[in-house]
Amino acid sequence: MKRKIRKKSFIAASVVIAMLAASPFFINYYVKSSVSNYFMDATSLGQKNADCILILGAGLKPDGTPNHMLQDRLDKGIELYNAGIAPKLLLSGDNGQVAYDEVNAMKEYALNQGVPPEDLFLDHAGFSTYESIYQARDVFLVKKVIIVTQSYHLYRALYIAKGLGMESYGAASDPHSYSGQNYREIREFLAICKDFFKTGLKIEPTYLGEPIPITSSGTASHD
Repeated sequence: MKRKIRKKSFIAASVVIAMLAASPFFINYYVKSSVSNYFMDATSLGQKNADCILILGAGLKPDGTPNHMLQDRLDKGIELYNAGIAPKLLLSGDNGQVAYDEVNAMKEYALNQGVPPEDLFLDHAGFSTYESIYQARDVFLVKKVIIVTQSYHLYRALYIAKGLGMESYGAASDPHSYSGQNYREIREFLAICKDFFKTGLKIEPTYLGEPIPITSSGTASHD
């Protein structure tokens, strides 16, 4: 009798362990499949009447200029802006330290490409994808957004936006491949699991400033 109980307990424990081990794969599959239809080309995006184009930060070179991935995101976002897809650009990056100012590097790049300052909104507290999107909703009062980032990252960004109640669409910025992509894919797999739960729990970000409506002038967000 005891042997049968131990056997049943072992089987039950094995099932639980197997389910826990498999859950990250199910979460990733669910997140990706739920938003894959929201990747769109410029023609389709032009019909959405979005409030803005959100460009997510990706890092800087040692000289303080946007790295290759971030430059590709900026180029894609500016291309869509110039095509009249949305009237504003929301640039979200990490400016948590005086010595590291991602968002102003993004601003300078966009200004040099001819984007008027009043159409550039800066989110200085874009410390993560989740926080960038949360602040787009609660600080910049964005209801309908086009998110620009690389394809592998776009699934998570769109899932967060939709989970936070925003109408969102994605524009992938992948004109070429990137070195170290296998490492980024592993990190993204884990990040999807993390943000799946954060989105469900609606956890507030590190910092929320005073509202700066995306319908106003972007210069109010400049430092």
